[in-house]
Amino acid sequence: MKLTHLASALGLALTLAPSAFANDAHTLKLEDVFNLEYANQIDISDDGETVYFVRNRMDIKTDRKFSNIWQVDSGSKQLQPVTSGVHQDFAPVLSPSGDRLAFISTRDGSPQLYVKWLSTGALSKISNLTQSPSQPTWTPDGKSLVFSMFVPATAKNPVNLPGKPEGAKWADPAVFIDDVYYRADGAGYSKAGYNHLFSIPADGGNASQLSSGDFDHGGALSFSEDGNTLYFSANRHHEHDLKPINTEIYSLDLKSKEINAITDRNGPDRSPSVSPSGRYLAYVGYDDKGTNYENAQLYIRDLSNADTQSLTADLDRSVEQIQWADNGRGLYFSYDDQGQTTLAYQPLRGKRKVITEQIGSVSFGRPYSGGDFDVSASGDVAFTLADTQRPADVAVNKRGNTRRLTHLNEDALGAKTLGKVEELWVKSKHDGLGIQGWVVYPPEFDAEKRYPLILEIHGGPVANYGPHFSAEAQLFAAKGNVVLYMNPRGSDSYGKQFAQTIHHNYPSNDFDDLMTGVDALIDKGFIDTDKLFVTGGSGGGVLTAWTVGHTDRFAAAVVAKPVINWFSFVLTADFYPFFTDYWFPGKPWDHMQHYMERSPISYVGKVKTPTMLLTGEADYRTPISETEQFYQALKLQGVDTAMVRIPDASHGITARPSNLMAKVAYILWWFEKHGEKDAE
Repeated sequence: MKLTHLASALGLALTLAPSAFANDAHTLKLEDVFNLEYANQIDISDDGETVYFVRNRMDIKTDRKFSNIWQVDSGSKQLQPVTSGVHQDFAPVLSPSGDRLAFISTRDGSPQLYVKWLSTGALSKISNLTQSPSQPTWTPDGKSLVFSMFVPATAKNPVNLPGKPEGAKWADPAVFIDDVYYRADGAGYSKAGYNHLFSIPADGGNASQLSSGDFDHGGALSFSEDGNTLYFSANRHHEHDLKPINTEIYSLDLKSKEINAITDRNGPDRSPSVSPSGRYLAYVGYDDKGTNYENAQLYIRDLSNADTQSLTADLDRSVEQIQWADNGRGLYFSYDDQGQTTLAYQPLRGKRKVITEQIGSVSFGRPYSGGDFDVSASGDVAFTLADTQRPADVAVNKRGNTRRLTHLNEDALGAKTLGKVEELWVKSKHDGLGIQGWVVYPPEFDAEKRYPLILEIHGGPVANYGPHFSAEAQLFAAKGNVVLYMNPRGSDSYGKQFAQTIHHNYPSNDFDDLMTGVDALIDKGFIDTDKLFVTGGSGGGVLTAWTVGHTDRFAAAVVAKPVINWFSFVLTADFYPFFTDYWFPGKPWDHMQHYMERSPISYVGKVKTPTMLLTGEADYRTPISETEQFYQALKLQGVDTAMVRIPDASHGITARPSNLMAKVAYILWWFEKHGEKDAE
């Protein structure tokens, strides 16, 4: 059956399988996606009384996410809008004196810098930029903002065709490409140029370029105590294109514009942050050993003598965000631990203390970990709050006590019966390694009944799921399915050794880990073994395709945005120098057997499971050519297969709400169609 248009295909699915989408009013429905909201980008006032955050919502008319900045009182919990409108306001950052809030907004049609005076409510657009700004940061005196912005360069065009008459309409000229990185997922084909640092007066004016050179500059920015030196992270090495993660911390003298490297090692260094006294520079990084994973550590460097030490060498977890305590005696930092994002305080001398293990994911489609936090001068911590039943809210931790400040989704979900989420631990049948997972039960679950099981596999592969809200998992459960998601070996948040088990060995025994989880649920007695289904995206798509090539126990599979052939993948993906260096022992033509042994395409002759493929047509991370290879191979094998192409979608298929709906709808339809293993 040929499906040529997404809308007509979805209409056909609705026609063929109405029961798959007929929901009780008290369970989650596809269209409820447009009612969901979530908080992120937290900024707390110095006195800890007010939390500013970005409130994200979905607009059903434009099928886009819009965001405005709100504030909530940490005592009364009173909510107030700081900005409003059908556009995107984001990246809020308080001025050093706390009287103004700078942010980026698209309200005038393109992203520009704005400042709001909090005492009067006055609002001013302070920039008129030709490119999108990012990472706005106040100077210590509050007089200026520094930000990163793309600076176009002249496109290379070595050939100009002669003889074109005036007024003639010829074909568009050929496009000449000789850059290592010529396209990027989510951005399309690259334009010539680099990201540079700029300064602009906080009262408005012209932006001045601070950095120079044919390198990208950006990320977190930090100033010296006197405001004369700016610290940033960049890869300014000669081979920066072919060694993409070898970043250093640099200093930029704002008067002379001189740039000097502060760090010097093979490995990524990022997130510079100067201590309140100006004595220390904190940053995050690790020594590059060519592996698929290393723990990022928290370092401090004495700027007076260059003495450097790691404060987390004993922590077998990877440091993410960092922030100095106002007294300069230590730092707050976040890290993922067993699928949950944790916030800790690390003194310069002394024992580490966990502040909260409840930082919540801001990815509400699937249950990935992560989240935001900020710390006031008095040590009050504002953060996004984790909850399996709700997308991210705002919470505050004061003197060890956590209070939820917002309930952004009570109107959307308060009357809904969602699936209960329960933790599961198993010992892998491969070697007894402990594997963590979570089970989402259908609403009104009855252990005496039998339910279909959907195994949903995360991407990465070095990433992690956790006890977080997942619209996709809840929609699956609302249709009467038990949903299992796990962190097989290779996931992060379990230590370096656990993540490195798949180094040059992916896929492999992660498949055994997943099957152990499936068997554990079957042993509980409430799974219909004729209705086992499997799906996953990106790295999860790889493992789904691997699964159907190694077992026929599943009634159907949906492989989303997969890699099917590692050889072709590293020669078409956007970040190919990284993949060849860190995921494989070398280039594919030098290690052809290694590449092909781990490619799902090598096992397509064993596939019997009805398998649908689903990928965005603008995906440059796992290009749709990977999907097409598997689709055509399955057709040649006579396997029941279909291909769903999401127009204009990149690797993040669900960036638009209707695409999330379409993804879930197609998966449910395919699984219902193949509800029995021998159905046809």
